[in-house]
Amino acid sequence: MRLGLGPGPGPGQGVAAPPRGPPSGSSCPGGAACPAGPCRPPPSRWPRIWGTHRSRTSPPQVGTAKVPIVSAGSPTSPQCSQGPLQGPHEVPRVSTVSPQGPHRASVVSPGSPRHPLKVPRVHTGSLWCPQGSYRVPAASLWSPQGPHNVPTRSTAFPQCPYGSHGAPMGSSGSPPMSPQGWPGRGGTGGPGERDPPGSRPAPGERHRPGASRLLDARGTGGESHRRRGLDPRPTPLTACPPCSPLCMCVILAPPQAFWQSSACVLGAVVEQFYGATLCSAQATEDGFFCDVHMGERTVQRSELPALEDACDAFARTGHRFERLEATRQQLAKLFKHNSFQLQQIEEEVMSPTATVYRCGPLLQLCRGPLLRHTGLIVALRILTSSAAFWRGARSHQSLQRVTAVAFPSTQDLAAWQQAQDEAALRDHRRIGREQELFFFHKLSPGSCFFLPRGAHIYNTLVDFIRSEYRARGFCEVVTPNIFSPQLWELSGHWQHYSTHMFSFTAGTETLSLKPMNCPAHCLMFAHRPRSWRELPLRLADFGVLHRNEPPGTLTGLTRVRRFQQDDAHIFCTLEQLEGEIDACLDFVQTVYATLGFSFRLALATRPPGFLGDPKTWDHAEQQLERSLRAFGQPWELSLGDGAFYGPKIDIRIRDALGRQHQCGTIQLDFQMPDRFLLEYASATGAVARPVLIHRAVLGSVERMVAVLAESCGGRWPFWLSPLQVMVIPQAPEVEDYAREVQAVLRGGGMMADLDGDAGATLARKIRRAQLAHYNFQLVVGRRERAHGTVSVRTRDNRQLGERDLHWVLQRLRELRDARVPDAEERF
Repeated sequence: MRLGLGPGPGPGQGVAAPPRGPPSGSSCPGGAACPAGPCRPPPSRWPRIWGTHRSRTSPPQVGTAKVPIVSAGSPTSPQCSQGPLQGPHEVPRVSTVSPQGPHRASVVSPGSPRHPLKVPRVHTGSLWCPQGSYRVPAASLWSPQGPHNVPTRSTAFPQCPYGSHGAPMGSSGSPPMSPQGWPGRGGTGGPGERDPPGSRPAPGERHRPGASRLLDARGTGGESHRRRGLDPRPTPLTACPPCSPLCMCVILAPPQAFWQSSACVLGAVVEQFYGATLCSAQATEDGFFCDVHMGERTVQRSELPALEDACDAFARTGHRFERLEATRQQLAKLFKHNSFQLQQIEEEVMSPTATVYRCGPLLQLCRGPLLRHTGLIVALRILTSSAAFWRGARSHQSLQRVTAVAFPSTQDLAAWQQAQDEAALRDHRRIGREQELFFFHKLSPGSCFFLPRGAHIYNTLVDFIRSEYRARGFCEVVTPNIFSPQLWELSGHWQHYSTHMFSFTAGTETLSLKPMNCPAHCLMFAHRPRSWRELPLRLADFGVLHRNEPPGTLTGLTRVRRFQQDDAHIFCTLEQLEGEIDACLDFVQTVYATLGFSFRLALATRPPGFLGDPKTWDHAEQQLERSLRAFGQPWELSLGDGAFYGPKIDIRIRDALGRQHQCGTIQLDFQMPDRFLLEYASATGAVARPVLIHRAVLGSVERMVAVLAESCGGRWPFWLSPLQVMVIPQAPEVEDYAREVQAVLRGGGMMADLDGDAGATLARKIRRAQLAHYNFQLVVGRRERAHGTVSVRTRDNRQLGERDLHWVLQRLRELRDARVPDAEERF
């Protein structure tokens, strides 16, 4: 079957069904009763899917049949235009797969004069893109351009509408497959093997954004090449078949790939619009941006509507995204007028070739994948323009950054705008300002000032984790903030992380503020001899950390320079490892259930530039895999996203708006104990090396405060709320009793405030407290003063009646200590 490329029927056109039985004049001894079955069975009745269109053309069926072929020297078979064939061939049951004859789509016997080609089984149900070979779902059409080893085992990866992603796993040149279909551990990756857990979407579920990372990481040439955007396999540049705006390539395009394509559109237009030099165009979790060098000129806010119109016009022209592969010498010539791209090539391209994408006048170094053409980008919205610095360093040249979002339909843009409006109402910076929780100041950029109410939330979260530490056998420690760079060189952080560390000179000595706690905990373990009886040793640390985040990335509490983590490190034996990881996962589940979050797990494997032996990494990844399987929750594979010292389990929580946040992590580390020469005396008296587990549940406490504020919209659960009780006097003459009530509540550990505004009516005071999201309002008047009681109301205006003050305090303390999410209903 052809897909409209070259001769043959195009998309949606039928192919005449060949007659049944052997061709006339054939020397097949079996004739019409051939035991191998009919040579040319009629086409299937299955519909062919091309985007959202269906035709009656039958696709190839699964399976093959051995068909007798005419003997050597006989006339050319009607099945083949390439001359007489010699020897039996395994051909698909439907002979319309290839215009070159059935043998072109099958394994040819050694006696055949044709070059043998291996093509996997062919299924129905999706598109193939001729720009290269892809990981595509099992349901796919075969390409008329020749065999591409389309796999049949997974539906986790879209039938790619973007550029090339390299050969599929299990094909020639790809990583070996394990029985679970994972790279690097042997196996075949055949059709009978199942997908990594969590990789197969449920019926009707749209493709997950994380799949694009899996696509890139599994291509020919290994992870390191793919993560750097390199493709050592030459890929022909071929025009794609026509694509309907509603076809599956848009429906299944991961947002990252769609936004990376849109970033190229924005970069091309900004270059033309301002005559600027494009420095970079990148997709982010929330959209995309491009950085351009414009000299002294800046992008004005008044110019953004015109720039947006220019982007729309450029997208409507339908420019193709053409993928090229160039050598380093060719790249130097292509980008000789762009010093920024030349620097990127020099620093990031480590192999002889790299991928470049062309779109209209734009030529950009890009790893892909991208869409087929710009016409698929229907709705684009430019958001902001701001100043930036090349590579995020103030010492480098000043740039202009333009941020935007794009979608395949105007309905998607409208839905995004509605979500943005809802998120703006829940923005933690607005909530922090209105509820007087925290603020930032230019004299300490990236560092938060927590006011009393914000400090209450902060400390309550820390106390919650401390209570879990006591129940789970953790020991809290305190470590220094300042270390010599020698520590970070020993741990390996200096090589990978020095640009994100604050360093300074004290006399003749260079010192650094710690960005993490693990090296200090290794020093604690090594400061005296250890015995196997002390293991597992669980060290927890709430020490202050500092990281040198670029100025343009500082966004409220979600990205700061000074923060604290619920950081802990577990030193254990290999035999204890599985139990400790299981306990960490249970810790995560307990904490997130209390906070009201659902979560997803991902196994992140070794990245480019990892430390240590690949066999050790394989062992660590297999251990985490076993623990995830035993945990029983859905999880997915994230290739190449591990830390440089070990694989990890990333934990992404989902808030009330459906947004995902990376907070907790469980990281396995076989490298740091080796680098610090950590040892313990085993039960046999021999010296052994411990295993290190890095573990955090909340992650950054600052970030968790932001996530909680936006998730609850300022309506804090009672146990965490800084606005637990508002005491309201009915009249000025009972204000003294109201203050006594407030003192009793505060003495019992409650956050209690008093509204003593004599000029406001009682109804106004109650309404004001409810709008401020106080969990409870305690109204007092002459009768309450006489009986020592209070009248209780909730923030939802439920009247709970008159209750004894000390009973109310006791009940509030019970609800607080139980950490229930619905204290108002349970009161």
